[in-house]
Amino acid sequence: MDMSYKQRLSLFILIDSCIVLTAVFISGFLVNGDIHVLTYPVLLSSIVLLTSHLLFSIKLKLYKKAWEYASIGELVIVCKVVTYSILMALGAQQIVLQEISFRLLAVTWLLHLLLIGGSRFMWRMYLDQVINRYPNRKRTLIIGAGSAGTMVVRQLLHNKDCDLIPVGFIDDNTRKHNLDIMGVPVLGGVESIVPSVVELKVDNIVIAIPSLRKRELNKIFHECAKTNAETKILPMLEDLVTGKVSVNQARDVQVEDLLGRTPVKMDIELVSDTIEGKVVLVTGAGGSIGSEISRQISRFNPKRLILLGHGENSIYTIEMELKERFKESSIEFVTEIADLQDSKKMMNVMRVYKPNVVYHAAAHKHVPLMERNPEEAVKNNMIGTKNIAEAASWYGVETFVMVSTDKAVNPTSVMGASKKLAEMIVQQMDQVSDTKFVAVRFGNVLGSRGSVIPHFKKQIERGGPVTVTHPDMIRYFMTIPEASRLVIQAGSLAQGGEIFVLDMGDPVKIVDLAKNLIKLSGNSLDDIEIKYTGIRPGEKLFEELLKEDEVREEQVYPKIYVGKTAELYIEEIEQIIAGYSSLSRDALRELLLELANRQTAPEQKEMIPLSS
Repeated sequence: MDMSYKQRLSLFILIDSCIVLTAVFISGFLVNGDIHVLTYPVLLSSIVLLTSHLLFSIKLKLYKKAWEYASIGELVIVCKVVTYSILMALGAQQIVLQEISFRLLAVTWLLHLLLIGGSRFMWRMYLDQVINRYPNRKRTLIIGAGSAGTMVVRQLLHNKDCDLIPVGFIDDNTRKHNLDIMGVPVLGGVESIVPSVVELKVDNIVIAIPSLRKRELNKIFHECAKTNAETKILPMLEDLVTGKVSVNQARDVQVEDLLGRTPVKMDIELVSDTIEGKVVLVTGAGGSIGSEISRQISRFNPKRLILLGHGENSIYTIEMELKERFKESSIEFVTEIADLQDSKKMMNVMRVYKPNVVYHAAAHKHVPLMERNPEEAVKNNMIGTKNIAEAASWYGVETFVMVSTDKAVNPTSVMGASKKLAEMIVQQMDQVSDTKFVAVRFGNVLGSRGSVIPHFKKQIERGGPVTVTHPDMIRYFMTIPEASRLVIQAGSLAQGGEIFVLDMGDPVKIVDLAKNLIKLSGNSLDDIEIKYTGIRPGEKLFEELLKEDEVREEQVYPKIYVGKTAELYIEEIEQIIAGYSSLSRDALRELLLELANRQTAPEQKEMIPLSS
C-alpha cells in the first residue's frame, strides 16, 4: 500500500531522529570509552544535531526525494545535511561550553553520514530487489548505451507499471564493451545483436539512439529482423525528458524510419517573402500532397488560403483541420469545390480571389487506371492544367507552381505522358505571360493514398501474399511533408520556365520494401509469401527524374536541381486537346506516348541559370 506524503514524512523523521541520537551516543561511547555517555557535551550535541538535521533536511528537500530513483544528487544532499548539522553542533559547543569536542564531532559526523546514507541505500536495495522484481517482464535488449539508452534503463528498472526488463546494451563504442551500466552489461556492437538475443532469450529490442541516421537505422533493423524479438524505437528524447511520453510507449519501427531522410531546412526568409500576407490558392487541396502543402503554407501566415478541389469530403476535412490548427492566426481559409475542366469556373475563381501564388497539385496519378482511361488523363492533367494556368495568367498571378512526377521522364505510361505534356503547357505559358510558371518533379511519396505501402499493409493484414510486379522494380521515395516543403521552397526560387527536380535520395527496390514491411508487422518471410505478378501496362522498372540533356549538376538549393525541357510541342498538344474525344483509347494512348517521347532537335536550348 502506497503511503501519503505526510505518512512518509513522519516515518522518515522518526527514523532519522533515532539515527541521529544513536550516532551521537555511540560516538560518546567510542570517544570516552565509558558506557555512561549522558554527559553534558553529548546531550547538548544531541539536541542541536537532531534539531539541525530535521531543519536542514526540510530546507534541502531531503524528505521529498523518491529514493527508488536516487543518484549522486541525493548523496550530495545527504552530505550537506550531515555536515551542516555537525557545524551547528560545533558552534553550539563553542558558545555554551567554551570548548569543542573535536573527536566526538568527527566520529559523530562519520557515523551520522554512514547511517543516514546507508538507510537510504538499504531502502533503495529493498525496492530494487523486492518490490520491483517482476518475473513476468519481457526481457529487453537496449540498442545504444548513451544518455538516451541509460535513461531508458533507469525508467525500466524503476517503473513498476512497465512490462519490460533490460538485460543488456548493444553499442558500437568499443570502450563501453564488457562494462556494466546501472547493472546492465554492454554486450558488444551491432554484430552482437543476433547472438545476444539467442543467449539471453530476449523478447524485445528497443532502439534508443535519437540521433541515428537512416542508413545506420537500416543496418540495425536488418540485424534485428534476423531474430524473433519484437523491435521498437524510442520516442523523441525531448518528449521523454519533458514527460510527454514514457519509455513504455516506445513505438514500432515504421517504414518511414527506414526510407525517410534527414529533412532539409527551409529558407524561412525566402519562403516568407513569397507567402506571408499573400493570397495563395492550392488545387487538389484535399489530396495527400495538396493537403500537406496547405498545412505547410499556413505556417507562413498567408492573408488568405483558397482550398480548391473536386471532392467535397476531402476539402471539408482539410478545411476543418486547418481552422482548428491555426485558429489563433488571422488566416482566412476559403474552400472552392470546382472541376479544373470547367474553364469558366477557373476564370471566376481567379477573378474573385486574385491569388498571388498558385500551387497546382490536382491530377490523376494512378498509372494502371489512366492506361485504361487515357481520355481522363487528357481532361484532368492536360486540359485542367491549361485552364488553371490560363486563368492564373489572365488575372496576374505572380507565381504558378505545378506539381509533376518522375514518371514524366521518358514516359511509358499515359499518366506520365499526360504530365510531361502538362509540363510543356506550363512552360509555354511562361514564355507568353508575366506570371512565373514552374514545375516541380519528384517520385513516390510515403503514405499517399496511391502509394504501394498502404496496399502492402492491407495484404499483410490479410495474411498475404504480398504482390510485387517484378523482383528488380525500383522506385524513389520521399515523405509527404518533405516533398511538400521542397515544392514550396522551389516555388520561392522560381524565375520562370524551370523544371525543378527534387533529389529523392537512394532508390529502393520494391521487393526489399515489401520484405521490410513484412518484418515490421511481426511476421517472417516464411509466414507471408511474396508473389510476382509481372509488370503492369505503362510501368517501367526504373524511374528517372531528368533526362541527361535536361539536368544541371549543381543544386540550386539543398536537394533541389533545375533543368529546362529542350522542345515544346504546343501545336501538337492543342490538336490532341481539340480531337481526343474522337480517337479510340488505343489510338489516344499511342499518340500521347509518341508525342511525350518525341526526340528533340540536335541543338538544345540552353537551360536557364538560377541565381541563388
